[in-house]
Amino acid sequence: MQGTVQTEQGKPIYGATVIVQNTTLGTTTDADGKFSIKLDAGAQPVLQISFIGYETQTVPAAGKTRVEVILREAVNEMDDVVVVGYGTMRKKDLTGAIASVDGTALTARKTNQISNALQGALPGVTVTRTNSAPGANATIRIRGITSMKDSSPLVIIDGAPGTIGDVNPADVENISVLKDAASAAIYGARAAAGVILITTKRAKSGEPTSVDYTYSVSLDYPTRMPEYEDAVGYMKAQNEQMYNDTPSGGLYSVYTQEEIADYRKFHAQNPDLYPDTDWLDMILKKNALRQSHALSITSAGKTTRTKISLGYDDVDGLFRKNLSWKRFTVRANNDIRLAKWLNVSLDLNMRKTKSVNPYYSPSGSMRYMPPTFAAEWSDGRIASGKEGINPYGKMMEGGTKRNETWLGGGKFQVEITPVKGLKITGAFIPKYVFEKDKDFNIAVPYTPWNDPTVTPSYLSDATTTDLKESRTDTYTHTTQLFANYDIDLGRNGDHHLSAMAGVEDYYKYYEDIYASRDQFKISYYPYLSMGSTELMGAGVNNSPYENAYVSVFGRVNYNYKSKYYAQANFRYDGSGRFKKGNRWGFFPSVSAGWVLTQEKFMEGARSVLSFLKLRASYGQLGNDRIGNYPYQSTLSSNDPVGFIGSAGLVQALQGFSAYQMVLDDITWETTETYDVGIDANFFDDRLRITADYYKKTTRDMLILVDIPSYLGYTAPYKNSGDMNTKGWDLSVAWSDRIGEDFSYSVAVNLSDYKSMMGYIGNDYQLSGGTIIQSNTEYKAWYGYRSNGLFQTAEEVAGSPKVSSSNQPGDVRYVDLSGKDGTPDGTISATYDRTVIGSSMPRYNFGGSINLAYKGFDLGCTFQGVAKRDALLTDEMVQPLRTGWYNVPKFVVNDHWSVFNTIEQNRRVRYPRYSQNSGTTTANYAVSDYWLIDGSYFRIKDITLGYTLPQRWLRKIFVKNLRLSATLSDFFTFSHFPKGWDPEVSSTGYPITKSVIFTASIKF
Repeated sequence: MQGTVQTEQGKPIYGATVIVQNTTLGTTTDADGKFSIKLDAGAQPVLQISFIGYETQTVPAAGKTRVEVILREAVNEMDDVVVVGYGTMRKKDLTGAIASVDGTALTARKTNQISNALQGALPGVTVTRTNSAPGANATIRIRGITSMKDSSPLVIIDGAPGTIGDVNPADVENISVLKDAASAAIYGARAAAGVILITTKRAKSGEPTSVDYTYSVSLDYPTRMPEYEDAVGYMKAQNEQMYNDTPSGGLYSVYTQEEIADYRKFHAQNPDLYPDTDWLDMILKKNALRQSHALSITSAGKTTRTKISLGYDDVDGLFRKNLSWKRFTVRANNDIRLAKWLNVSLDLNMRKTKSVNPYYSPSGSMRYMPPTFAAEWSDGRIASGKEGINPYGKMMEGGTKRNETWLGGGKFQVEITPVKGLKITGAFIPKYVFEKDKDFNIAVPYTPWNDPTVTPSYLSDATTTDLKESRTDTYTHTTQLFANYDIDLGRNGDHHLSAMAGVEDYYKYYEDIYASRDQFKISYYPYLSMGSTELMGAGVNNSPYENAYVSVFGRVNYNYKSKYYAQANFRYDGSGRFKKGNRWGFFPSVSAGWVLTQEKFMEGARSVLSFLKLRASYGQLGNDRIGNYPYQSTLSSNDPVGFIGSAGLVQALQGFSAYQMVLDDITWETTETYDVGIDANFFDDRLRITADYYKKTTRDMLILVDIPSYLGYTAPYKNSGDMNTKGWDLSVAWSDRIGEDFSYSVAVNLSDYKSMMGYIGNDYQLSGGTIIQSNTEYKAWYGYRSNGLFQTAEEVAGSPKVSSSNQPGDVRYVDLSGKDGTPDGTISATYDRTVIGSSMPRYNFGGSINLAYKGFDLGCTFQGVAKRDALLTDEMVQPLRTGWYNVPKFVVNDHWSVFNTIEQNRRVRYPRYSQNSGTTTANYAVSDYWLIDGSYFRIKDITLGYTLPQRWLRKIFVKNLRLSATLSDFFTFSHFPKGWDPEVSSTGYPITKSVIFTASIKF
């Protein structure tokens, strides 16, 4: 009998097992999915066809000479293998809180950075971004905040520490996120903020030789950009503001009525003398091109398996000039079987990135430049802007900041299996990063619109041409030796025991060097030799450091009949960041699980309840990322302390001083975590639910300690603070099929956390309108309580005020307290500010919907935040800021004005135009008046794809060809003012949306 085995998409399955039931006859499929097997003509044979990840099929073969078999993907995810620290486990055997996502789901999100692809993908993983600049990464937090110092998760790439930007998303096989102490304690002192394990792709045993190539091209657009008044609207606003502040000057004290009425006509006649500049349009292109190439070669023989991948990304920015990012990656993962008991892996990887940015980024200023100043004269010369302030001119002609980063690394690993069940692994993982920066600031001259021959003036901050160059070197190496042992005990193997133990050594060294020269005579040769030898600077080993740790770790797992589970982990870390005697810390964890569906009393429910497990865990994690040499009093250079020499040859003596007092007994910050969870599958695993509740307490946080000022030092740090975080994670997924051709799946995740400060003494931090202080939520909004806008002079006269210049139309604040602890009739920053809201995102959610019919597939991913107090900053809403910035259009018809009716003024959102120092500062101070509902819902990606039938492709020797189109970040729903994306920084590069076309081919 002959036959073929294929997937539902028509792809041949290589290595599928074909056996004749109740016999020893069997074979496997070849690279084309074909098989051939001899059968007894007089029998009634039944073929059983199986392959990992697919449902096993049985096919009656009596009387047949040929069969075609289609294997369906297995719905049951509980048998999936999940990467954990220094090993793997089946998902159904986990007792800790681990979330995972495979590489296919990541690449489907069509982004150059893994951090962006994780947004909304996993419960308990919060990903925030403030811009979509080429090459930019997002911020990742796992289950909230754990430290006032650093709450970034530890990233492990193929066993060694790294950064999440080190890996091309196309190279990722799987990402596991260790969220609780039971799963993360194996990484001890670095795992308090969670752990992200990235596993790169490797060739699999029996995988046929293949070549895969994927090309994507994208057009990126700003998701939203605010609109501002044109020149006439700006002139009217200037007049209104001046009238509010100085009524005696009349309604037209800045621009006359005739100027305003005729301005558009004058502009048409002479745009240089009467500018009407759209600065956003001048600085930003309509769209930017992004291209990605990914090529991989896979080969698997009897003793050698190799996967080589190459990637190239070319991203153009939205600025009209001097913004781009390029990345080239190479990765070769090789597995060699030298003997049945000996395997060797040799991996090599390289990444080069090259970025170009304007020396002066226009991201902040492009939003506030007013239209009555010219960016460029009509003959193409750079214009003066406002008295030399011209972000367009500096972007176009003011030079660049160029960066090149080279990363090279590898992994040499040996695996020995001396006896059954025991695997001993040794690995050496080096990594080297070399970075080169060249910041070339070019002087930008300008002349009047009507006389280009006069001596030029220069744009502000671009008056001279100078060059700064720096080089940095970073070297790390990780050495590991560990062993895993698995054994089944008891008469029927009911008792399963596995153990792992090992040691690890890590070392890191960093140094840098820089040099600079000024007064370049030419602007097209950015090399130090062209600068003035009298105006130069240099630094050697400006901030070098090294750190190291040595660790002993272990894990024991036990389960009885896959029903009762217990696990214990420990890590004993020694860190060079602490003084001898305080360097070692012990970080244990324990966890347990109970699979109720294995119990006899649950047999009646199995038709509905496929799987039910209860989990609980406890553990301690550490954080040593509190800076380098925190226990030592370091010296810093300061002004000269004297001079030596004689007349004509005087040399300054460099001074050094210890600026900060230190307490040399500081040590780890320790996070204690409790977690309870449930895994439940229903209806033959079609419905899957995972839920967790957790509590984290961080102790011994480093906080500043008060010392007398006469000591002459800044305050030292001490281990005496604490923080508490409570939260929960929930994920729900459903997958099914209807008939032979249609399949679908829906997945949703939701999580929430709240981080509260415990005791941190008298230390508090005010930054960006938020406060960190004892017994309050971490980074809570801190400001005034408001009570609308003043409507009448009587209200102003009879109410507490911030300033004597308060008038109707100003924000009205509530008098909360005074020097004696009771309201005192005045509004002051000392007594009347309080916690007014939460700056942290709450109820983060994400999800996906996928449909497939024959060769067509449609996918949608979404993400959002259900609760957040967002602050409208003055950069977003304040018109005429500093007296001359632009006016947002959404403010024009929604602000308090003397030209409105009484009823209109009662309905408006924004205060009157004013630039009186006391009034302006108070109106736009941080207060609940400027807090809005910051929740949002974003459709991350909508992708329509088509995979061509195998019968078409076989004729042209192609194994697979897929075409797709994607809309990324195109639809967002929020409560923000028109033109403002809910994630973007008010002074940052825009968040972008994209139209993406992708083609993938496999030979």
